[in-house]
Amino acid sequence: MWRAGSLCWIVGTRRYGIHGRAGNVIWLAKGLVMVGALRDLDRILRGDATQVETLREATLDVSVRRLAWLLVALGGIYGLCMGSYAVFRHNEPEYPYYWQLLSTTLKVPGLFLLTLAVTFPSLYVFNALVGSRLTMLPVLRLLVASLGVNLAVLASLGPIVAFFGVSTTSYPFMVMLNVVVFTVAGVLGLLFLLQTLHRLTLADARKRRESDVGGVESFSESAADSAADSMAPSATGAATPIVLAEDAELATRRSVLDLGALDPTEGHVLGEHVKKVFWCWIVVFGLVGAQMGWVLRPFVGDPDAPFAWFREREGNFFESVWQTFVTLVTGG
Repeated sequence: MWRAGSLCWIVGTRRYGIHGRAGNVIWLAKGLVMVGALRDLDRILRGDATQVETLREATLDVSVRRLAWLLVALGGIYGLCMGSYAVFRHNEPEYPYYWQLLSTTLKVPGLFLLTLAVTFPSLYVFNALVGSRLTMLPVLRLLVASLGVNLAVLASLGPIVAFFGVSTTSYPFMVMLNVVVFTVAGVLGLLFLLQTLHRLTLADARKRRESDVGGVESFSESAADSAADSMAPSATGAATPIVLAEDAELATRRSVLDLGALDPTEGHVLGEHVKKVFWCWIVVFGLVGAQMGWVLRPFVGDPDAPFAWFREREGNFFESVWQTFVTLVTGG
């Protein structure tokens, strides 16, 4: 009997020990995923991931899955800062501010991910209709990277929002402050989207041009002789490489490795289809995102209203912002 009990204890200990080690492995894997996502985001913000020379496959070399987890984390950070107003400035002593904090922490990343899910099919179709050669996965990576820039800016401005949340009693001011912060982050995200879309188009054009040149099987004898002469040793004994006109022009411009994530590509004008895709995406994503935020309200937490996960469907985002602005200006 004693031996049987000891055996059961040993087996159970080993079993739970294995489960414990498995749990540690899972947490380690999640940590590595987050570290990889932070590395990807750092490359995006610095512009290393969006250089024309690194976009040879006409796609961003980032992981959508890893960035998605990071988007949730960044959105949650800003949500905590956004909900801080409800913790310190509510008229009811028994107000469940912790529910407001949890609600906002979940809603901010949900706002962006739901907007992406709703708009991605139409954005991809618009992209194809205007003649862009970007396929579905590159488009998805581009949009997720743009949201990464957007949420990184939001999270960086979160402490400022939290500071005003604990130091002011004006609810209209807090609403307008968050609208301004979202606008600033959105504009920077759109600028990143525009420049990266332009660079992807240039990389795709260069890839197709190199493919066309590589597909030629033979050259005329005169062309071969000309190529041989161009590679003949110079007076110093060094071979002189062939330099294309475009490469020679690039040599006189700012180095592509110096370009930031938002810097325009010098010497290249935005293509017509790039502009069309960009404006289509602005209209669709902006309208859906604004209305999605209205559907998911409240975010800040009205001190004169009881806590609620969602409000009744009435009006729209733009009407509410205008009324809040008038109230803030007039003091009514």
